[in-house]
Amino acid sequence: MKVLKVTGIILLVILVGILGVVMYVKIALPNVGPAADITIERTPQRIERGKYLAHSVAVCMDCHSTRDWTHYAGPMTSGLGAGGEVFNREMGFPGNFYAPNITPYALASWTDGEIVRAVTTGVNKSGKALFPLMGYHRFGHMDEEDIHSIVAYIRTLPAIKKDIPRSEPDFPVNILINTMPEKAAFSKMPAQEDVTAYGKYLINVSGCVECHSKTDKGQVVPGTEFGGGMEFHQPAGVMRSPNITSDIETGIGKWTSSSFVQRFRMYADSSYHGKSVAATELNTPMPWTMYSGMSEKDLAAIYTYLTTVTPIKNQVIRAEYTAGKDK
Repeated sequence: MKVLKVTGIILLVILVGILGVVMYVKIALPNVGPAADITIERTPQRIERGKYLAHSVAVCMDCHSTRDWTHYAGPMTSGLGAGGEVFNREMGFPGNFYAPNITPYALASWTDGEIVRAVTTGVNKSGKALFPLMGYHRFGHMDEEDIHSIVAYIRTLPAIKKDIPRSEPDFPVNILINTMPEKAAFSKMPAQEDVTAYGKYLINVSGCVECHSKTDKGQVVPGTEFGGGMEFHQPAGVMRSPNITSDIETGIGKWTSSSFVQRFRMYADSSYHGKSVAATELNTPMPWTMYSGMSEKDLAAIYTYLTTVTPIKNQVIRAEYTAGKDK
């Protein structure tokens, strides 16, 4: 009986400890500090830079707008910034997540500091944690001036009245999500003449590593960076990201800087029209039509940086249909 009593006490202490940790995570976190008390001046230069970043590099509009998945690469349609794109359990996410409306209709009551905090730390206006589907961990390492430019730009978007459902993370992510935000650690953008460092900066902004790596529970598996293999679940099957390391056989080691740049820029041609994609076909999640707006100089810098990344031999099976039929 004495053994059972001691065991019971030990289990009770453990239970109380676990409950204490859960309560701390739910109540005390996230703790990234208050939003900065700032007003970002909307200069023409900032707005132009912010538009370039939001559309063609950080591709904020990729998620925060409606995409037409009946065409190749899901080109952006109407509703610029109005949100609504769904990232759900069927796609492999731990819950149902919805890209929020970032037009003035939704953000009119937000201060500039609150928007900056959300974008760079993952904490919204009310202090709630955001799921890192939005790359705030990356954006928190950008040049602060670039973030200010993005905010200046989205403030100019036409207000679109569109109410978005609240995201619903599954257990235990609904608790763990509070541990994910972290304080921003801004860095200065390297000089464009330092091509490799500048390319690394752009790679971070564009989030290439997040898709072109293997992932586990939403996190990049160490050692697989840029080696491809992330799975995108679609009704027709699974599409996987390609290897973009400089491995000769399985990556882009045979590509030249020119061929890399032109692979993107071909979608910027006014004569380009994406082919129709049926519901029974797989589609690429790569927002080609958005990244195609990146300047040739920036694309070349990204290529230069990728040539410095450790080559990974990983032959990716790009498309795998549910019925086992390749197309």
